[in-house]
Amino acid sequence: MSVSASADVDADVDDPLARERAHLSASRAALRAMREDVESLDIKDVTANWVNAVILTRQIEDRIKALADLADTPLFFGRLDYLHTTQEGQRFYIGRRHVHDADGDPMVIDWRAPVSQPYYQASKQNPQDVGLRRRFGYTGGALTAYEDEHLSDPAAETFFGSAEGSHTSRLLQAEIERPRVGPMRDIVATIQPEQDEIVRSDLSGTVCVQGGPGTGKTAVGLHRVAYLLYAHRERLARTGTLVIGPNRSFLHYIEQVLPALGELEVKQATVDDLVAHVEVRGTDEAATAVVKGDARMAEVLRRAVWSHVTLPTEPLMVVRGSRRWRVPAYELEEMVRELTDRDIRYGAAREALPQRIAHAVLVRMEQAGEAPDDRVQNAVARNAAVKAVVKECWPAVEPAKLVLRLLSDPDFLAEHAAGVLTEDEQKQLLWAKPARSVRTAKWSAADAVLIDETTDLVERTHSLGHVVVDEAQDLSPMQYRAVGRRCTTGSATVLGDLAQGTTPWATESWAQALAHLGKPEAVVEELTAGFRVPREVIAYASRLLPHMSPGLAPVESVRENPGSLEILRAEPESLDASVVAACVEALTHEGSIGLIAADARIAPLAEALDAAGLPYLSPGEETTAESRLTLVPASLAKGLEYDYVVLDEPSAVVDGEPDERTGLRRLYVALTRAVSGLAVVHATDLPEQLAV
Repeated sequence: MSVSASADVDADVDDPLARERAHLSASRAALRAMREDVESLDIKDVTANWVNAVILTRQIEDRIKALADLADTPLFFGRLDYLHTTQEGQRFYIGRRHVHDADGDPMVIDWRAPVSQPYYQASKQNPQDVGLRRRFGYTGGALTAYEDEHLSDPAAETFFGSAEGSHTSRLLQAEIERPRVGPMRDIVATIQPEQDEIVRSDLSGTVCVQGGPGTGKTAVGLHRVAYLLYAHRERLARTGTLVIGPNRSFLHYIEQVLPALGELEVKQATVDDLVAHVEVRGTDEAATAVVKGDARMAEVLRRAVWSHVTLPTEPLMVVRGSRRWRVPAYELEEMVRELTDRDIRYGAAREALPQRIAHAVLVRMEQAGEAPDDRVQNAVARNAAVKAVVKECWPAVEPAKLVLRLLSDPDFLAEHAAGVLTEDEQKQLLWAKPARSVRTAKWSAADAVLIDETTDLVERTHSLGHVVVDEAQDLSPMQYRAVGRRCTTGSATVLGDLAQGTTPWATESWAQALAHLGKPEAVVEELTAGFRVPREVIAYASRLLPHMSPGLAPVESVRENPGSLEILRAEPESLDASVVAACVEALTHEGSIGLIAADARIAPLAEALDAAGLPYLSPGEETTAESRLTLVPASLAKGLEYDYVVLDEPSAVVDGEPDERTGLRRLYVALTRAVSGLAVVHATDLPEQLAV
């Protein structure tokens, strides 16, 4: 049953919509009271010092932000009426955050609470003791409609279903198709059962989500973070969480999702941010980048680091006062061998060596009748003779200098790459013109990853509690290792689509990727139901799959949207004008517009838009009601979505990549960014793979 009404509906007690509006008003008032309670806290008499005061003040400020009532964001979006329950009361309103009244009784239940789970999971086949599920429709922040599903009544009509069959709830469909302006929104009101299973997966396990365009994998990953922070807040507050995206434009696009769910402390970064040990000023040829990103480089680096260790050949003489203490060479050699055989970092072993030597000296002191303590041992460890031995047989290693030497010194590289890399691969790595120093070197992004690997060999990388990595199919094996180092003692959520891999080193299988990540036991979940991209558009784009990712199942869109795809042929001399005209037509619709083109076509299209007086944004700039058109290079389109997309010259997108497979994957990405409509404008023939 679906009901809607105008804003001036009579608030009669027998009018369900009026009652729901009254509950919304009361809930907003309760939330306002909760926020005022926090704002009125006086901490002057409860803090021991200024440090505690600063920390507590920040916590209070964060709590006030989390309790903000956003006027255009529904406070609750659903309701559950249970048939039987041991909970106090049988009716629960489900929303983005918990709200209680002055007596502490809940008025809105957090969507992450266990009692809320049936809102996403219950069905007629498994009602989970739910008699009624009610969905609410909003216009802005005003409640304007509701829709009921009687889950325990087999004869009652239902509007909710999955991609395999029954009709989708009209309010659910309306929320999915709502025009988007600005950054990405949360999907908390529209999470599907298969998505909810992933969102609520346990913190202890790593989950990999393979999902085609429009399946909601990014939103699932972000909502999983929000759920884990709710279920394991204290633990993750100590260990930290991190969301990794492919580029800054993407991170800007998703940055408001978690704050909208009340989570303000999650950090975001790109892989390049994680490994920023040096300034990246250079680029690599594709073949060189592939070798640098190969997992075998980890063994080359390990050999190079540990090659600095040499065995002592001379005894050590430590002088303290009038006494001399001798440690023979064979004993020093045993210490070095023992430390090299242990599974510890190079730097940690180097720090342990002087203490081992000092301990051997203390044993001799005790045998001579002295009674040295820890202070004496530390003093011996700092003795000049001991330091000299350590420096000689276990010198300090600077990661950037070591990588610089590997890329500059053919003999040094050959020594440590023997049996690991071929001679041709070694030649690929060597710089044509070696840099003189770390500071002057033109490091590439792949070099920075090698330095990060080396840094971890010397000193262990700090591990977080949970890491989410999106668009993971584009990571190299060495980049996976860099991400994996950030969650060695934690877990991860890996999101991606093998069909959208557009780097020369793109992931071929999730099993390989997860092994490089250090999480081979991870569960791989596949999302195949598409909720964003119209069926006509995804079917057209899926023509490319057999040619670029054979064996990968196409996305089955649940959205019927006739007329959502338009193919426009233009004359070569009027291509730019035809593209501009398509943009003008797209702007007659509500929502955001993306003009996607091959990177080489961006400059002429920008000139054409300027000449036509059409304002446009760049990826990463936030769309507004006044400025809704974004000019997007195909290389930056991944992960973004727009209500309407104009795609310029598909053949140019394919030709702009180093090989056909990568080009077709780049085109597949560009074709699947539209939520409501796609117009393809071309002057040259379309790629033959798009032919029926």
